[in-house]
Amino acid sequence: MKAFIDRHLEKWVGWRHQIHQHPETAFEEVQTSRFVAETLQSFGLEVHRGLAKTGVVGVLKSGASERSVALRADMDALDILEENDLPYASRNPGKMHACGHDGHTTMVLAAAEYLSQHRDFDGTVYFIFQPAEENLAGGKRMIDEGLFKRFPADLVFGMHNWPGIPEASFATRPGFFMASYDMFEIRVHGRSAHAATPERGLDPILVGADIVSQLYKIVGSDLGPQDSGVITVTQFHGGSTWNIIPEQASIRGSVRAFTNDVRDTLQRRIEQTAHGVAGAYGTDVAVDYRRTYCPTVNGESGTKLALGAAVATVGDEQVDPEVEPTGVAEDFGYMLEEVEGNFIWIGGGDGPFLHNSRYDFNDRIIPAGVEYWIRLAHSALQQ
Repeated sequence: MKAFIDRHLEKWVGWRHQIHQHPETAFEEVQTSRFVAETLQSFGLEVHRGLAKTGVVGVLKSGASERSVALRADMDALDILEENDLPYASRNPGKMHACGHDGHTTMVLAAAEYLSQHRDFDGTVYFIFQPAEENLAGGKRMIDEGLFKRFPADLVFGMHNWPGIPEASFATRPGFFMASYDMFEIRVHGRSAHAATPERGLDPILVGADIVSQLYKIVGSDLGPQDSGVITVTQFHGGSTWNIIPEQASIRGSVRAFTNDVRDTLQRRIEQTAHGVAGAYGTDVAVDYRRTYCPTVNGESGTKLALGAAVATVGDEQVDPEVEPTGVAEDFGYMLEEVEGNFIWIGGGDGPFLHNSRYDFNDRIIPAGVEYWIRLAHSALQQ
């Protein structure tokens, strides 16, 4: 296996750089999707296109077993202007692979190449390449369009590079791992007036400021010490000039939680708080609460398999089996709601964190990532 990886590594790095040069954002991954599909076909895989518009699924069968495992990679980029001076920097102004999905796609493609030439496993491997992980939940859309009905995997696994933990190490945990991600907007209705005569109006900025203050008290007063959640106000808009009290103000923010029960509590209390504060001032609000990503919760047996593959790849000392969970969200959580499995981080080493305009995927971790996928597919199909 290692000799195969060494022999093909330069080619795989070239794939990664090619994808990096041509970043495409949510549901626009036309060129990336074509490259993935044509590459899988060149390996002799059965290839399916069109789920969630640009999604691709490769099917590789060996032996007679009905067991199956799915390996998932995300393909989309972000709306960020790249500031790296690289020979393979983005050629699409205002878009870049600032989260490493170019590397994720490459590693799963490379594992598909190896397994297509070494069919010493018994069962089916589904290689899932999903669009729109960033913000628009392409994974959920693939599920809604029949992903696991058409490709009924017994187990599903995902991986994300993670700058800041040692290069080519691995980290995961059973149970809750990454948070849900919801958004809210609160529109405060006021009554416009001259700034010199505030008694003639109803100031939505004053009401909104009080709402913001109360929102930040919810986590401390409504969640127990065993629970975890975050409410963050990220925008406050109101007015257009210096001497007029505006007619309306708006407050926007995000909500993170590790369980759906906490998620329900935070949504309910945000809505109650906004309406309650506004009512005390004699006005009302409109609350738009949008649920976007569910929590990512790893299964016990899936995590055991993932840790075994990681240890076999890099050794015990380079694997953290109980890493601290993060408030960052990931739409792979929807797949784990449907199928047993695990989501794992592969260490990116030092350098800018994800979603930074100077971030670049670390090519040195590709061998460990590919080996992990190969070992995981073998062990999952041996169960």
